[in-house]
Amino acid sequence: MPAMDAPVFAERTFPITNYGAVGDGHTLNTAAFAKAIDACAQAGGGHVVVPPGLWLTGPIVLRGGVDLKTERGALVQFTADHTAYAMVPRPGRGYTSQSAISAVGANNIALTGDGVFDGAGDTWRPARRNKATDAQWEEMLAKSPTVSGDGANWWPTKEAMDGEDYLTNLAAKTSAPTAEDYLPARDFLRSPLISLRDCDNVLIQGPTFRNSPAGILSPNHCENLTVRDATFFNEWWAQNGDGMDIADCRGVAIYRCTLSTGDDAICMKGEGKSPYPGEAGLQEVVVAECTVYHGHGGFVVGGTTESGMSNLWCTKCVFDGTDVGIRVKSGLGHGGLVHDVTIDHIFMRDIAGGAIDFNTFYDNTPVTNAAVKVPLSRDAAKTPEFRDFRISDIYCLGAGAAISLKGLRQQPLHAITIERAEITAKRGFSAVDARDITLKGVKIHNSEGLPVTEKNTSNIQILD
Repeated sequence: MPAMDAPVFAERTFPITNYGAVGDGHTLNTAAFAKAIDACAQAGGGHVVVPPGLWLTGPIVLRGGVDLKTERGALVQFTADHTAYAMVPRPGRGYTSQSAISAVGANNIALTGDGVFDGAGDTWRPARRNKATDAQWEEMLAKSPTVSGDGANWWPTKEAMDGEDYLTNLAAKTSAPTAEDYLPARDFLRSPLISLRDCDNVLIQGPTFRNSPAGILSPNHCENLTVRDATFFNEWWAQNGDGMDIADCRGVAIYRCTLSTGDDAICMKGEGKSPYPGEAGLQEVVVAECTVYHGHGGFVVGGTTESGMSNLWCTKCVFDGTDVGIRVKSGLGHGGLVHDVTIDHIFMRDIAGGAIDFNTFYDNTPVTNAAVKVPLSRDAAKTPEFRDFRISDIYCLGAGAAISLKGLRQQPLHAITIERAEITAKRGFSAVDARDITLKGVKIHNSEGLPVTEKNTSNIQILD
């Protein structure tokens, strides 16, 4: 992995107050943010400064050379008026609602400082009845009475609840719907709080990002991305509330971040076709010294892996209370080759599921696909292959299962080494459709069942 340098910005400042912004929580400052960012970019770059205050705004679009710097005491509140969010192209999937913060093809950009960005996600996200207390459910019903027929799901608007059916019908009517055609489904088409595509030399350092409509950070086809000393927070019941989904990028450093999320926390993805011909779509990624509390997984590889991944390293992280610790997942039809992955010095406690979990039966049904109610075609050629994983120095106090490996009959998990681990869990080690697996110096203290179970495996070595 080549050395990475974070972007450097000209020492020019552009306070948003110089462009008409008012931090009273009621004045809409969308135009002021845009004017300050444009002025900064036209001057050759610098820092757009957000001082202490409550700054209500619509979507913010970053431009090259601009560092959006929020000072301590600044709360950027994105508007709950969904008409402020345009329908924007989503490659391969028609259109989607505009993200609160976005950039396309921008180089040398940053989000820095000690402020807070709130994505107004509670006005977008559905909620499951079984994840809400009675008081929370009553509070949601007071905001919107829209509940699914079976009473299992609450929706913030009727348009959000009906969006899936609308898109299914739209897909049947036309193969080339326009942005205007998508508008009735805007409330259903939730986007990440931060969406970056085809950007180079990106820095995210310091702020807190919370309450997103879907996931928080979603970079696609980006290079030289540094994320450090930032906080990513969604309530544990936030539907699809991932922390960060790093997709088809090269040269990524994520460190000293704190996350508590409603879905996967730090997630690696390989979507569609690799932007690097003949190479893995996601490559050269380091995740270090991060802390994860709630989340479906602490460090996650997949579920979409079809463009491939290589050279990933996760080290010196703490997972405290996640559903799964190290989570590797994919499935037929959306799988690809994932190899040369190193995971070491991971410290965990109170893990509901597996401390280490490989699963090649994960059904990655797109939530916002235009034909979500139509059976998805699965390309047998897109079969997940996980190999050359080196996992070491793993310590866990309390898990549902210590180590679970589930491969495919036609493509077993293989070439996985786990060294120096000590895990206390209900269930021990299990492997199905796996070969060439080595456990060396692994101690498992299980309270239920057999310590080791195997099915359709070969060359499983358990060494002292």
